[in-house]
Amino acid sequence: MTWLFDLDNTLHNASAHIFPHINRSMTAYVARNLGVDEEQANALRTHYWQRYGATLLGLVRHHGTDRDHFLRETHRFDQLHKMMVFDRAVRAMLRGLPGRKIVFSNGPGEYVRAVVSAMGVRRYFSEIYGIESMRYQPKPGIRAYRHLLHDQRLHPARCILVEDSTENLRTAKRLGMKTVLVGRNLGQPAYVDLKVDSILDLRRAIGKVWR
Repeated sequence: MTWLFDLDNTLHNASAHIFPHINRSMTAYVARNLGVDEEQANALRTHYWQRYGATLLGLVRHHGTDRDHFLRETHRFDQLHKMMVFDRAVRAMLRGLPGRKIVFSNGPGEYVRAVVSAMGVRRYFSEIYGIESMRYQPKPGIRAYRHLLHDQRLHPARCILVEDSTENLRTAKRLGMKTVLVGRNLGQPAYVDLKVDSILDLRRAIGKVWR
């Protein structure tokens, strides 16, 4: 089996410090490059994220923004390790989890590699799959998943996607993958095979998702 792990708010808590930093950086980027004020920039950032699943797609489509420049400028962290919030027990969980493991994230590859390195878990993943590897087509768009499956020669029926996003899991289930939703205070849609409060519960629950 192959485990596909989302990164932000799945393997670590990005909402505490990292997401607010990225959102501020994106808003500043939009304001600076489109010549609008902060309020307009924040509205555009949010609108494009809601419409396309990623602010980047809206900026490229409507403003000709350079993709790599945007990703590089909006994911700068002077002291990433000080912003990280995660449970160190994740290392033992990943070490003991059978099967191949891949990080499957909408974040840029350099950022994803920096986060898993800061967590001390890089060695447990055979591949780091960021948005560049998806040809800049983010989840939940089906092309992101098809690029991954094709490039890594994976059969969806032998894959388990572990995510905090129900929308991303919905696409995975359409393709025939097993699905695990991570997060408290979340419902369990029919297309979710297993829901766990914490990523640390995954190893104990493996039998339920793979039976």
